[in-house]
Amino acid sequence: MIKVGLFGIGLDTYWPQFEGLLDNLRGYQEQIKNKISGSGLEVVDAGMIDNPERAREAAELLKKEDVEIVFLYVSTYALSSTVLPIAQKVKAPIVILNLQPVPQLDYEKFNALDDRGKMTGVWLEHCQACSVPEIASVFNRSGIPYDIVTGYLKDEQAWSEIKAWTEAARVAAKMRNNRLGVLGHYYGGMLDVYTDLTKQCTAFGTHIELLEMCELKKYRDAATEGEVLSKIEEFSNSFEVSPECEKSEIERAAKTSVALDKLVEAHALGAMAYYYEGESGNEYENIVTSVIAGNTLLTGKNIPVAGECEVKNAQAMKIMAEFGAGGSFSEFYLMDFKDDAIYLGHDGPAHPAIAEEKVKLVPLPVYHGKPGKGLSIQMNVKNGRVTLLSVVEGKDGLFFLIAEGESVAGPVLQIGNTNSRYKFPIGAKMFMDQWSKQGPAHHCAIGLGHIADKIEKLGQILNIDVVKIC
Repeated sequence: MIKVGLFGIGLDTYWPQFEGLLDNLRGYQEQIKNKISGSGLEVVDAGMIDNPERAREAAELLKKEDVEIVFLYVSTYALSSTVLPIAQKVKAPIVILNLQPVPQLDYEKFNALDDRGKMTGVWLEHCQACSVPEIASVFNRSGIPYDIVTGYLKDEQAWSEIKAWTEAARVAAKMRNNRLGVLGHYYGGMLDVYTDLTKQCTAFGTHIELLEMCELKKYRDAATEGEVLSKIEEFSNSFEVSPECEKSEIERAAKTSVALDKLVEAHALGAMAYYYEGESGNEYENIVTSVIAGNTLLTGKNIPVAGECEVKNAQAMKIMAEFGAGGSFSEFYLMDFKDDAIYLGHDGPAHPAIAEEKVKLVPLPVYHGKPGKGLSIQMNVKNGRVTLLSVVEGKDGLFFLIAEGESVAGPVLQIGNTNSRYKFPIGAKMFMDQWSKQGPAHHCAIGLGHIADKIEKLGQILNIDVVKIC
């Protein structure tokens, strides 16, 4: 279970001055803790920090518990000296929670208290905003990254932001613990796809496992008749199998799918990038021309598989998958200037969970630009909101490139590939130009929903820059 840190800040001078203030503030912090815990996270609550000594104790606890992210609840005015030691030691991303108990103070009731001491205590219970500029100032001057969520305890928008932070923290942990397999080699001459594997490891923490085709062949050769029949049944349940598919091709793909499952299990893979050609007629060519169905099943199980050995896009697909958005391998297909739409799609594996209808398994007489022929996937993405994500390797390092748009109804290409029509708020021409000028590879991952804000938060956690086109 992912651990997140929480601590409140206050000023110990206040507690003997204002009866009940500390208890009320602790109660609000408990509400925050329970709400975050309800998202399936373990909350390490360091309590109310009201002096520098307690700050050091909290820092030790949060560092020991190795939390992914820290929520700093500003319960009332507090000195920045109670915050800095924690931020310096824990070194986890910090989100300042500027959450008032209520959206509006009952001014009439407040002024009717007719006791300036009691009135001051009630005011201090609602003055969360007082410390936020001070904390931000110290963090800015110290070079400590942070963000702020402002609202009140039952503010749906504020809690939506907090949930996005917890989801981003969870995805960051998943990426760090992910094992990405690289099978085969790059598509020769596709220079944009080539990547620095060391940069991928350092940016995400991902372990990269280099795989051998001969190991995949070993598992394929050992596939039993029962395993193959079981896999064919899985094809029937997962796909709309075209009657054009020859029995021999289905069996060939099923045998390879069995082997792919064993390869993934043997290396505990959470994602994979692959490509291979080989000499015409050899066993490896036989394998690589029958992987699409099996790799689609793996992708549907949130073990995304990217073709053409596009490691960067396997990472983008994994991010989408962990956010629950799907994540399908795509490239630009064509532009429709009359409808102001862009087609994106790809041959090879897709994510069935984001399909408009049941994924079709169809035969292809030729894999364009690749050797051989065999079975392929045909589908289009569900109509509605989508997000595009590319992990870009620029001259100064990695960054995320994102755009939000819509998958729209209309004619699609019935060519045995995944492809859909997309519209973007800045229009097709401007989108195409602005996206391309960022220098991504020609592939991207497409997921359901508008999740740019979550990816932006993931970028902050991983210290990866984010460029949003629209």
